[in-house]
Amino acid sequence: MPLDAEAIDLHPDALGVVQERINGAPRLGLVLGSGLSHLADVLDDPVVIPAGDIPGYPGSTVEGHRGQLVFGDLEGVPVVFVQGRLHVYEGHSVQDATYPIRLMAALGVKRLIITNAAGGIHPECVPGTLMWITDHLAFAFRPIPIANPDHFRPTQAEREPYDLEWTARAQALGDKIGVATRSGTYLWTLGPSYETKAEIRMFKTMGADAVGMSTVPEVIIARQFGMQVIGMSTITNFAAGLGQESLNHEEVLEVGRQVRDDLQRLIVEVVRDLA
Repeated sequence: MPLDAEAIDLHPDALGVVQERINGAPRLGLVLGSGLSHLADVLDDPVVIPAGDIPGYPGSTVEGHRGQLVFGDLEGVPVVFVQGRLHVYEGHSVQDATYPIRLMAALGVKRLIITNAAGGIHPECVPGTLMWITDHLAFAFRPIPIANPDHFRPTQAEREPYDLEWTARAQALGDKIGVATRSGTYLWTLGPSYETKAEIRMFKTMGADAVGMSTVPEVIIARQFGMQVIGMSTITNFAAGLGQESLNHEEVLEVGRQVRDDLQRLIVEVVRDLA
């Protein structure tokens, strides 16, 4: 059963505004990282709801993030795409940054695919690599609130953030269609600055394979409401001290554009497998 808006701390009118515009409830949610918003273009019968039309929904300020929800069918599966994720570094609280996830929970979404752009730390995480996230390190020093004590699953949410069985299935599907992927640990920093060389050396020692500025709060909140989650990092650049000396957001977007065909094929195959 979908959870009510009050239990999830949404604006009291948010759920009704969305439900009035869509036909049926989505089963799957997808959160798109930098340069990846084109994936929603493959939906059948899309319904676009700008973030500004949803009461209480914070606005995104990052280039490459449109700030809207797109509902429709993908390979026969009713889905909702988040185009324009919200980052804590934009000044949002963790509670505000996870508003789209809480809205998904209210709509009854049970599975979440979350993507991001990240810097590669592991030697095999070169630009253009697609990395399934199997675990994460939270290094932003921001507490993740308990979304709702009545639905909180502490062991699963804190210790098992990613569905490893679903991840393995997704990786096998990638192999089947010829899209190479690897798996690894993602580290969340607050940002918006890129990391120093010393920080990257520390993160490597800690076991991080990739580093970025999103995903972890969304995953934890999704898990608190019992969603099954898989995560994918598009490695868009070498982390500081491991490759090129300059890092900028335009390069992140460009690498995202270069690998988007493979990523789109992979996501479509994973969704088709759920139909």
